[in-house]
Amino acid sequence: MELITTNDALHSLCADLSKHRYITVDTEFLREKTFWPKLCLIQTAADGIEAMIDPLAEDIDLKPFYELLRNEKVLKVMHGCRQDVEIFYHLAETIPAPLFDTQIAAMVCGFGDAVGYDTLIRKTTGGNIDKGSRFTDWSQRPLSDNQLTYALADVTHLRGAFEYLENELAENDRSDWLVEESELLSTPEIYAQHPENAWKRLRMRDQRPHVIGVLIEVAAWREKEAQSRDVPRNRILKDDAIRELALQGPKDKRGLTRLRAVPKGFEGSRYADPVLEAVTRGRAMSKEEMPDVPEPATNRAGIGPLVDLLKVLLKQRSEESGVAPKLIANVSDLERIASDDAPDIAALKGWRHEIFGQYAEALKAGKLALASQDDAVILVERD
Repeated sequence: MELITTNDALHSLCADLSKHRYITVDTEFLREKTFWPKLCLIQTAADGIEAMIDPLAEDIDLKPFYELLRNEKVLKVMHGCRQDVEIFYHLAETIPAPLFDTQIAAMVCGFGDAVGYDTLIRKTTGGNIDKGSRFTDWSQRPLSDNQLTYALADVTHLRGAFEYLENELAENDRSDWLVEESELLSTPEIYAQHPENAWKRLRMRDQRPHVIGVLIEVAAWREKEAQSRDVPRNRILKDDAIRELALQGPKDKRGLTRLRAVPKGFEGSRYADPVLEAVTRGRAMSKEEMPDVPEPATNRAGIGPLVDLLKVLLKQRSEESGVAPKLIANVSDLERIASDDAPDIAALKGWRHEIFGQYAEALKAGKLALASQDDAVILVERD
């Protein structure tokens, strides 16, 4: 096992990796006590190469590795990689490209919803993953042999899984499906942590302007505070407290003491004045300053039975096509199909329309029926 701790060794490794068609990549990180994830280890492999990079090594510069991640000639293979990509984007504004997420590929190939790495490896290569070091402290040095062995397995077995999935996609003519699904992972906006957008993470049923205004301002304040102090958001103020502040709009510290979700003694903390100022700004926000708040979708009365039929159809089409239901449509999509005449949803576009959407439209229009035959659900065309 090679653990890269010097810049010369890192340059040499990246030069060797750049000669290959694809590389596998994974990371170990910690974020329980911080806002920003702390990168503790990078694992990578290619044909004949297996190595780990220590980002905590003294004076090490990860620039050559980031350049490799941006190298369009080398495919980066990762599994369930959104958090890993978030780390690279935060540290170096780098998004690996081109990118192949084996978890998404597995969903396209019929392995079920969000298949775990160990399950994927067992089903594609027959390999077994030792989980013993999964929940260790990766920031401590030196790393043990057990930790390094566990970490390296995350990229060595991935080579075989990738090649299996790549062949499956090609044989079923679904390679383009994966490209379409992977585009979202390559969108910088999903990794950017803009304080002014922090309110979008908080679901709020009350859509009154002054309530949403306070939600926007207090959530933005918390985001800035959490980022600057590098602590989890809830360490500053919990989500429920922000919702209650938005609903109640306290005008002074005495008003803070009446809120059940706000911690006791908060009115005497250094946070009290900034929070009250944010509440004031939010309640005074004009309609022109207010961002577009999407109207909550409302279901037409009496669609329950149709939604239930669409759920059965989704399961039938999933099993027939070998694509995980979660990747095709969710319950909200089914409700929109049942409620709206022409809903703007992914389930009715592209390859999803081909394997599910067109059947859902036919079912709703009465041109398709579901029936039982030999213990299976079949589709019956109707005039």
